[in-house]
Amino acid sequence: MQIGIVGLPLSGKSTLFQTITKTHIDPAAVAKIESHRAVIKVPDERLDKLTEIFQPKKKVNATIEVIDVVGLQKGDTGSTQFTSNFLSKVKTNDALIQVVRLFENELVPHPEGSINMMRDIEEFETEFLISDMAIVEKRIESIKKQIMKTKDEQLKRELPVLEKCYEILQNETPLREAHLKEDELKLLRSYQLLTAKPMLIALNLDENQIGDVDKYLNELAKKKLGANTKALAFFGKIEMEMSELSDDDAQMFMEDYGIKESALNNIIREAYELLGLQSFFTVGEDECRAWTIKRGSTAQEAAGEIHTDFYKKFIRAEVVHYDDFIADGSFAKAKEEGHWRLEGKEYIVKDGDIISIRHG
Repeated sequence: MQIGIVGLPLSGKSTLFQTITKTHIDPAAVAKIESHRAVIKVPDERLDKLTEIFQPKKKVNATIEVIDVVGLQKGDTGSTQFTSNFLSKVKTNDALIQVVRLFENELVPHPEGSINMMRDIEEFETEFLISDMAIVEKRIESIKKQIMKTKDEQLKRELPVLEKCYEILQNETPLREAHLKEDELKLLRSYQLLTAKPMLIALNLDENQIGDVDKYLNELAKKKLGANTKALAFFGKIEMEMSELSDDDAQMFMEDYGIKESALNNIIREAYELLGLQSFFTVGEDECRAWTIKRGSTAQEAAGEIHTDFYKKFIRAEVVHYDDFIADGSFAKAKEEGHWRLEGKEYIVKDGDIISIRHG
């Protein structure tokens, strides 16, 4: 899974990237055209507990690739230019985090001249809508010409979906909020449409605004949030300092400021929810590992995440849920209690299942 972080210049997107990835970007490199990338481990207290119990040779967290997408430029008039170079980098991501600046700093003025949450959010949305409309319109024209020359059934199925999407975009509705069917989304996937990507809006506040979090989130919820758009608040400057501390010191730091959860944990949880993801575990003396799958995945599909041969030669899955295993204290006790069981390939895996695959 790949998540792209976008935002207007001086919004704090690179600060967020460095905070959640615990990396450092040289200020001289920020202005370069290459995006910054890092793979982060997904924090999971359940995996930590299983590792403590089984004492394996290694622990393997699930991972997410995070991209600090660069390329926005200032035009001659001072306004932000959404270049084709920037938009092409955004398209490759599975989901997006838009960093929106809410803190004041006279030494670092906002590029638009003032702090305005809704204006900044809508600036991105408008550019993404325009980009998608251009792509969809061009494809519709191309398909209509091809249909006149061929009887391709795939094109005939694709055309009404694209026409439906074009109408939605004309009404200034992002495709992520259009309640498209799974088969329609599948047809659109290859176009990498920007407004179809799940969006997490990250409001960047300073330490003087901790008490204002609910106010901003409630305002945003009334105007912009749908099923595939979520919002959270973080404190860029504070969390940048925390990322350089030990876990214990960072926890004390959070308590002093009244911050309930770190940006990393908050963002990962919301990103998983947006993308419809969940985790299952494999355990043993060699390794305890968390695996990421789509909600609704079958046991056979989960087996395929572990190894392609497990999918092809799947026989049964031994399954016990994490909560039951911890309550029972062992696999033997879980069997006695009826919590450990054998499941077939159509079993729908639950978040937190501990699974062992039997295969041919």
